[in-house]
Amino acid sequence: MSDIKLAEAPPGVEGAGFFATSLDKAIGLARANSLWPLPFATSCCGIEFMATMGSTYDLARFGAERPSFSPRQADMLLVMGTIAKKMAPVLRQVYVQMAEPRWVIAVGACASSGGIFDTYSVLQGIDEIIPVDVYVPGCPPRPEAILDGVLRLQDIVKNETLNRRNTPEYKALLEKYGIHTNK
Repeated sequence: MSDIKLAEAPPGVEGAGFFATSLDKAIGLARANSLWPLPFATSCCGIEFMATMGSTYDLARFGAERPSFSPRQADMLLVMGTIAKKMAPVLRQVYVQMAEPRWVIAVGACASSGGIFDTYSVLQGIDEIIPVDVYVPGCPPRPEAILDGVLRLQDIVKNETLNRRNTPEYKALLEKYGIHTNK
């Protein structure tokens, strides 16, 4: 039987029968390995995401087992495909309904920059209406690229401090997008 290591232990003090680390590191490790994705797919990148969730690539082995189709039960928003300007308020509402902490991945050229659709009706990147944590390039990106984006987001989540969401900088970022916090 091989020794399988599921997650790397956070830095800490180890001794006979105990392990001590900071609360930030322990919670970061738990959050990073239990992301609940909300797929917001409007076109071909959504098909690549479906392949990523399938048995060949298996996003579940990275802790994103259960895709959620309710914003209130998700913490990772994956936006895939072309977002028309008429769809922008809907996407923003979905983001606002998600509980904190929440993270966003822009999957593909269209979600990242409007793609080949440089027209009056297409949003030229979702970062015009909501903050984005990770961009996944490609048209459409391969499932491996989507997995790489999720792994990069896991690194961000692992290293995020517990009080980052209460800092003036984070509140200013949300204010820049016109998103008001109740705290």
